[in-house]
Amino acid sequence: MCDERIRKLAKLVVDYSVFVKKGENVMISASTEAAPLVNELYRQVVLRGAFPFVNLSTPEMSYIYFRNASIAQLKKFPSIAFGNIKKMHKYISIGSPSNTRELTGIAPSRITQRAKVTKPISDYIANNPRIHRCTLDFPTNALAQDAEMSLEEYEDFLYGACLQNWPALSRRFARVRNAFNRAKSVEIIGEDTHLRLKPHKNSFILDDGRENMPGGEVFGAPERASVEGHIRFTYPAIRSGVEVTNIFAEFRHGRCVRATADKNESFLNTMLNTDAGSRYIGELGIGMNPRITKFTKNLLFDEKIIGTIHLAFGMAYRGCGATNKSAIHWDIVKDLRKRGKIVLDGRVVQKNGKWRGLR
Repeated sequence: MCDERIRKLAKLVVDYSVFVKKGENVMISASTEAAPLVNELYRQVVLRGAFPFVNLSTPEMSYIYFRNASIAQLKKFPSIAFGNIKKMHKYISIGSPSNTRELTGIAPSRITQRAKVTKPISDYIANNPRIHRCTLDFPTNALAQDAEMSLEEYEDFLYGACLQNWPALSRRFARVRNAFNRAKSVEIIGEDTHLRLKPHKNSFILDDGRENMPGGEVFGAPERASVEGHIRFTYPAIRSGVEVTNIFAEFRHGRCVRATADKNESFLNTMLNTDAGSRYIGELGIGMNPRITKFTKNLLFDEKIIGTIHLAFGMAYRGCGATNKSAIHWDIVKDLRKRGKIVLDGRVVQKNGKWRGLR
């Protein structure tokens, strides 16, 4: 019997996040681990008179590919897959890993090489107005284990973070967005952290569950060369199953000139050397989901922890108006709930994770 929360989540995504309309083509991309949610999304798309297309994989496929693909295969652009995506009006992507560390033993250069090849696809899905996308997760034992929860506890956490009153939250988030869009300068101050940047004009937008479920952040882009100072990130950054801990980054004229880590520092710098834009910051995000208070090693949720900020190395979203381009977009989280401040134009607007004086 299907968990009623799965039905509610599927309806929320179809009706609110991607607002499926009759006659539209809707792609659902997932692994077999997420079958209960795939089935409910499929049902809801059909009931709305749209046309579902399911791109289903097995949990092992990514490892098999990176372990065995030749250089020629890594460099081959997946034109057939891209052609199908270009025919879609809506795109729903579900994460449901059975092993979040399966690519740890893969050479980072293979992963970055493939990312460069498939960049036009990720750019299209993230930035092209012809398609509207939503990313969400299905609870698995692997995600629960990373979060140090039982599967039941993780299900409660995941569905609780998603099944909220998003129109009401959107109105709350709008005050923060407006304050950042009025600002000429932003400072992030915290433990071993003092970062200064100039926001790109009117770049901040709110994530209220439209493109990610759960939503729960306000994000924008800095002027490419404006980032100055240093930051020590609180939480590990995890990419392709590789965990990088205690990251410190120093910036001059926008570029990260030094990046260190206690664990997997070589991997970190390999990612940051992907291309000309990967050492620049493409996004500053502010975590605001009131039901996400704990780090779970799942970025879809961790970047929305209330009282945190995150920076993304690499690509700036086109919707933010900034122009930094890269094959990567890698978010890393800094907790400001202890001895942290956000300063806009010289005025403290958040202290220790609590907002003050916004209008």
